[in-house]
Amino acid sequence: MTNQEKKEYKPLLAQLTDREGAALCASLRKELVEDVSRTGGHLASNLGAVELTVAIHRVFDTSVDRLVFDVGHQCYPHKIITGRREAMSGLRQYGGIAGFPKPGESVHDAFVAGHASNSVAVALGMARARTALGEDYKVIALLGDGALTGGLAYEGLSNAGECGQQLLVILNDNGMSITPNVGAVADHLARQRLKPQYLTFKKNYRRFMNATWLGRKAYKVTHRMKQALKQSLLPCSMFENMGFNYLGPVDGHDLHRLTKTLRYAKELNEPVLLHVKTVKGKGFLPAEENPDAFHGVSPFDAMTGKPLKAGGDNFSAVFGRTLARLGREDRRVCAITAAMTTGTGLEHFQAACPERFFDVGIAEGCAVSMAAGMAKQGAIPVFAVYSTFLQRSYDMLIHDVAIDHLHVVLGVDRAGLVGEDGETHHGVFDVAYLNSVPGMTVLAPASFAELEQMLERAVLRMEGPVAVRYPRGGEGRYTADCGQAPSTVLRQGGDITLAGYGMEINDLLEGAQLLAEQGVEAEVVKLNQIIPLVPNLVVESVRKTGVLLVAEDCAAEGCVGQRLAADLEQAGVPGKICLINCGQRFVTHGALSCLKWELSLDGEGIARKAMEVLGRG
Repeated sequence: MTNQEKKEYKPLLAQLTDREGAALCASLRKELVEDVSRTGGHLASNLGAVELTVAIHRVFDTSVDRLVFDVGHQCYPHKIITGRREAMSGLRQYGGIAGFPKPGESVHDAFVAGHASNSVAVALGMARARTALGEDYKVIALLGDGALTGGLAYEGLSNAGECGQQLLVILNDNGMSITPNVGAVADHLARQRLKPQYLTFKKNYRRFMNATWLGRKAYKVTHRMKQALKQSLLPCSMFENMGFNYLGPVDGHDLHRLTKTLRYAKELNEPVLLHVKTVKGKGFLPAEENPDAFHGVSPFDAMTGKPLKAGGDNFSAVFGRTLARLGREDRRVCAITAAMTTGTGLEHFQAACPERFFDVGIAEGCAVSMAAGMAKQGAIPVFAVYSTFLQRSYDMLIHDVAIDHLHVVLGVDRAGLVGEDGETHHGVFDVAYLNSVPGMTVLAPASFAELEQMLERAVLRMEGPVAVRYPRGGEGRYTADCGQAPSTVLRQGGDITLAGYGMEINDLLEGAQLLAEQGVEAEVVKLNQIIPLVPNLVVESVRKTGVLLVAEDCAAEGCVGQRLAADLEQAGVPGKICLINCGQRFVTHGALSCLKWELSLDGEGIARKAMEVLGRG
């Protein structure tokens, strides 16, 4: 597409009046509450970004201009505006649209987003590519204040500020105080700086002064004087010291003012940071009053905000309660989270032992390095983190923890398939990358009782780095406790060996029952410790059955099944082998039942694959 062709594009809402824009914002909020109440998803963050999203689409053409979301859980209004209104009924559902930006869905989605703090670096890359290739479009990074707790955000800001190229960073601040204001004078000056008359004067003054040598010299003197005064009164010195032209703070729910400011920022050929203040959950009282609870929600009553189904107990809560008990019993035990206190169940520990509870923000690498320092000095740190976010601290696991064999415990939450959040959130890679860390031990409970005893062992009776990985949600039909053995035979059989771990045990037992109905007796071996792997029971079982099927909801490369196949070869035990896993691809979003059916990881799929490998399918 040539630059001339690009200029023919127009922002989707360019012709919208302020009155029409206000009506659209009200309509969007109503739709968001109705849609998310049916499908579940992220609500409060989207409600808070409605006016900002409408303003962006009044000023920029996102089919050409690049809008990079940070995390992306505030992209629902963007999806509705860019032609996916009807598709919102299938939001996060199997076969429907994703809950995060996804370039495969629309040309308006510039970049996939699911993890925090990377948007500025990505946007900087796009801006540099634009310059290198001689293209002409705008680049915008939209990030929330929470993303600024991650170091990657500052790496991006540091590099973007000094690049001198057109790049607009919009900071959607819905709670974090960046730098304290100094009262009414600061508020007044901020308002004056964003008035259209001031912005027009500033643009014309700069153009006029830059026309001559003497003007340029005078401009430098007046600019230095203005900067000194502004930095003493306004909360913007950090960003301007990085090289940004700071604008704001702006009321993020004043559509007229937002649009005017964005139009001004669009004309500036330099790095600009626009600071926008918003209210998370805006327009839906239950979400405004309790934004954390409405950050990510299951289906709820759109009138009252109450969930449609009462939530039962889950692995995260059991983990949190158990760790709180251990913390009360042993003062060495400490808990660490990366901005996910409630999501990982650590509110229980925070209440019980607040002086030993630490939230480092969206900074998983920092969490692991800090845990290493704590362990080195005699504490027992437990870092509770989603599997998909633990990936961000791989180097620290090796360099800071493993080399010195420090006793750091990882509570790997959301291990395996997680459902509706999709590719960016499935915890399907930790089995492989944790196995590459020397000295690492990984335990895989399949029930609440096992999680309790395994966590206690990991914290108080083991050495070196230990991970306890457990799934999202509640337990299945298997509720027993395997004890401390590395593996256990749950069902005897002589025709085929079925092996697995974690919640997949429930599907293996169901598959074994279906096979029994077809005259096939399957032996089910439950792996309780998957790193280092102790294959004795599996080897002995396959020596008897001659056939091994391993089911696990993780990526194919580096899976436990591959290691078991190697162990059988090394032991000289011949046999047929069938591995069922997530393959070498990214698994889509949808209900777990749908995803397991697609991957043949449910009971029926396991039974069918077993019959095929037995030659009876």
